Amino acid sequence: MNICKLAAFILSAWLVAAHLFIGAVEAQSSWEAEWKKTVEAAKKEGQVTIYTESSQNTLLIDQRVFQKRFPEIQVINVFGNTVPRIITERRAGKYLADVALSGATSLWGLYLAGVLEPVRDAILLPEVADESKWFEKRHHYVDAERKYIFVAVGNPDSGNFYYNTKMINPKDFRSMWDFLRPELKGKITARDIRTPGPGRVTVRFYYYVPEVGATFIMRLFSEMDVTLFRDQRQGHDWLGTGKYPICVFCNNSVIEMAKLQGLPVEKFGRMKEGAGLSSGGGNITLMNKAPHPNAAKVFINWYLSREGQIAVQSIEGGFSNSRRMDIPRDMIPPDRRLEAGVNYVDVDTSERMSMEPMLKVFNAAIAEAEKRKKK
Repeated sequence: MNICKLAAFILSAWLVAAHLFIGAVEAQSSWEAEWKKTVEAAKKEGQVTIYTESSQNTLLIDQRVFQKRFPEIQVINVFGNTVPRIITERRAGKYLADVALSGATSLWGLYLAGVLEPVRDAILLPEVADESKWFEKRHHYVDAERKYIFVAVGNPDSGNFYYNTKMINPKDFRSMWDFLRPELKGKITARDIRTPGPGRVTVRFYYYVPEVGATFIMRLFSEMDVTLFRDQRQGHDWLGTGKYPICVFCNNSVIEMAKLQGLPVEKFGRMKEGAGLSSGGGNITLMNKAPHPNAAKVFINWYLSREGQIAVQSIEGGFSNSRRMDIPRDMIPPDRRLEAGVNYVDVDTSERMSMEPMLKVFNAAIAEAEKRKKK
């Protein structure tokens, strides 16, 4: 290569590098300018109103972690039945909610009602937008369009099986099919999932795991003489006193409290069929016609930021697993941590949202069980 060609090559390389550098600086300046503008506008709005049904979210909001970062933006927390409340308000011409932060099924109702703005378009911070920092290196959304309901939390669900430690050896259970052994007939109690509450997420996991499916649900509730309960206190009392050594669909939080009180109750570990993955109350949306749209964007970006997700995980002793994989998980008990390499079935997706297929099988199983008793 002669001197002229070498000089031309060096100049060309320098121009390319300069172009890339200038592009990067312009991109950085672009998001920073937009973020600064949004924050300033949010401060002028002075408020963000968040609707939620989750006690964990209420605790997060009540601790005012966000407000410490943005003291000029007051957080108004509205706790209750989110979907009917927002729909009723809007029918009356009242647009009060900025952000809805709740369970997937609740927010799905808002999606179907057409009252959401794309939360994806509200993401401004590069650390939030960078999908490589999230579980499976992608953003998760409930809706198939991947823009309205952002899923920030992924809690492993090992099947919601609990046992009395004085009566059951957990080492005898490695598969979900072990709960169908003949000697357990009449010794299992379960919460009736035909009413809202624990188990409605888990049964979707049963249904969509190929190795389990509708057959397992049918056999468990038609063949095993399962005693159903709706009063959660009753089911947990039965387990703690040993009236029934196994409980399906018990409430994990109540079980943890019972353990602290010295009762001999514990949760089975993950079975070989894998685990479900649910989002709990860790889903966030942006309301259309929000009264404080800029404050809503600031809150959404903070909530999905590294700082925000660390705060989420710290609530209630680490019951929530952030889907951000670049934050520590020391506060989460090892058996509840989101792990790589596990066969998870993500149940909070649009195609798995409906309870109708599971309830059809469940009702058929209960009807079959009643026929068996009459014979």
